[in-house]
Amino acid sequence: MAGTELRRNMDHWQDRVDLAAAFRWTARLNMHEGVSNHFSLVVNDEGTRFLMNRNQVHFSRIKASELLELDATDPAPLSGPDVPDATAWGLHSAIHRHCPHARCAMHVHSIHATVLASLADSRLPPIDQNCATFFDRYVIDDNYGGLAFEQEGERCAGLFADPRHKVMIMGNHGILVIGENVADTFNRMYFFERAAETYIRALQTGQPLRMLPDDVAETTARELEDYPEQAERHLAELKAILDDEGNSYAQ
Repeated sequence: MAGTELRRNMDHWQDRVDLAAAFRWTARLNMHEGVSNHFSLVVNDEGTRFLMNRNQVHFSRIKASELLELDATDPAPLSGPDVPDATAWGLHSAIHRHCPHARCAMHVHSIHATVLASLADSRLPPIDQNCATFFDRYVIDDNYGGLAFEQEGERCAGLFADPRHKVMIMGNHGILVIGENVADTFNRMYFFERAAETYIRALQTGQPLRMLPDDVAETTARELEDYPEQAERHLAELKAILDDEGNSYAQ
């Protein structure tokens, strides 16, 4: 009991719990990449301090109390005993230094989104409601330059200059999703993967695609952006399932 209370007295405890739940559910959906992907969450008003997963820990084992708290302006932890992954630091520290609207960032190599990122034309056309969610709300990175060490992270951060763009389709790589908090970002990442799966499976039929007109796609996107509490309820339900199972994410 004492250990539990001590953990709950850690700084940013609820943020830690939310982020740990997102890691656990991403693993359950098989949207992770072994021990190679990473999420971050800003925990101060200035946007410089953020939580992130430890280096080379599987998403299915991440606990709230074990998340790193880092400073985007101070690379000193890269030489410490409990260092973050160097590519995670390069990507996420750059995002949080240069994109104040990116309070949370999630990078995965989920299967269908990565297939989309591997196509010569990586656009996601509005062929259903999920796809329309992202109409004119993503940016495509056509200039993959290798692992996301510091220089590559800086380049990627520059592509999020337009606040409307909340998803980066990282050509030849995967996706990077940003948002206001864990619930907002996880919900967006989840539905982007679902939308990409619908599109990829539709292409596999070889049949003509039924496209929504641009005005309908834009209306749909705005309506879903304004839909009350969808992201918050989504994450709350996932945490409730984990809690019912006695999952250790909130330790």
